[in-house]
Amino acid sequence: MAALNWTIALPEIVLALCAMAILMIGVFLRRNAWSTSAMLSLAALLVTAVLVLAGEGGRATGFSGLFVVDAFAVFAKVLVLAAAGLSLFLALDWHRREGLARFEYPVLVLFAALGMMMMVSANDLMSLYVGLELASLSLYVTAAFARDDLRSTEAGLKYFTLGALASGLLLYGASLAYGYAGTTRFDGIAEALQAGPPSMGLIVGLSFIAAGLAFKVSAVPFHMWTPDVYEGAPTPVTALFSVAPKAAAIALFLRVMTGPFAPALAQWQQIIVLISIASMLVGAFAAIAQSNIKRLMAYSSIGHVGYALIGLAAGDEAGIRGVLVYTAIYVVMNLGAFGCIVALRRDGVARERVEDFAGLARSAPLLALAMAVFMFSMAGIPPLAGFFGKLYVFVAAVNAGLWPLAVIGVLASVVSAFYYLRIVKVMYFDASEGAVDPRPLALSLVVAATGAATALFAVLPGPLLGAAAAAARSLVGG
Repeated sequence: MAALNWTIALPEIVLALCAMAILMIGVFLRRNAWSTSAMLSLAALLVTAVLVLAGEGGRATGFSGLFVVDAFAVFAKVLVLAAAGLSLFLALDWHRREGLARFEYPVLVLFAALGMMMMVSANDLMSLYVGLELASLSLYVTAAFARDDLRSTEAGLKYFTLGALASGLLLYGASLAYGYAGTTRFDGIAEALQAGPPSMGLIVGLSFIAAGLAFKVSAVPFHMWTPDVYEGAPTPVTALFSVAPKAAAIALFLRVMTGPFAPALAQWQQIIVLISIASMLVGAFAAIAQSNIKRLMAYSSIGHVGYALIGLAAGDEAGIRGVLVYTAIYVVMNLGAFGCIVALRRDGVARERVEDFAGLARSAPLLALAMAVFMFSMAGIPPLAGFFGKLYVFVAAVNAGLWPLAVIGVLASVVSAFYYLRIVKVMYFDASEGAVDPRPLALSLVVAATGAATALFAVLPGPLLGAAAAAARSLVGG
């Protein structure tokens, strides 16, 4: 019983039971299946978040060491659940208008969130893979959820095909790590690396594991799926992709690199620096030519992953704290930006081009103001939250002696400011494209809440900074 210690996985167990129950309710409920399953799913995510927070207290492992719960896992799980819940809010009205109001979608979101929670609590390469695949399989289906839309089915097929390749890379790396370390347990791999100079086979395995994880965070050169999937998937699904899986994968990246492979910092730091620089540059320059707002946000997310990886490259507690702060801020401002994109409907038709934002300041001034706040924040303009997110990772890099990486990050931020400010220019200075359709209350609440959090972060940064510091400390000390 001590080896199982199932109570530490109580939030995951509850979420799994809720997902299966809602699936059965949706099957047998003939009327209002969409509304009922969506509301029950939101309630399940809220209850799970409460259980995650209630169980916080030290570090505990269970299931024969496969599963770990610490302050880092709690931080990442709350972030994932909040991102999944808010993205589901964005889908409530949009799916109904687009004829996609089917009860399976909220259930898929729950199973994806369950897989992400297992990912961040993984303490073994096998449990890591199981959580990763549970989340990925659910997300493959959501990408192709608009099954009558050619773009959506193409997005799902591309995501599945390339995701299978990334899973193969990850499994091959895990097999090499097992072969040379003699175990798949994180602590066992760390002991093998501390026993002497790392073998070439173990370093090759580490490289393949890093490649598989880089795909999940859409870091260059494993980013090729991101623009097509973001553009083709239904917009609320794109919003989900841009926040919840990204936050979980970044957390998993942190746990793997600073946990079992921490003794090999000198080897993997070079890999992280390289993909960080490549991601920042590709995200900054490739987005300039985009006319579709979802493709633009895809390249923007690639650039933001590059900034987050700066903190990982630092490889210390300050760097981890910077990554966590940056990820939390990114989730909030990105969800808000996608809320504005979801809200952009004219004559009952969803709009996706940058030009469709023309004159938004005159037809919907509050929506334009919120979008401007998110764009300025993503550009890193003070005193908005995005500025502080970049500040923490840049300072961590400089303190770790990686000042060239920080300088490249600053220069990439300057370049990326061009396409963020272009959206603001289109909203406030171009001729109006006509009135915007009324926005549902749930969507307005998400945009207002995320906008306020982005604009007022500097007023009350303490709770987030304190939680991120405790999470980073538990990961390094654990």
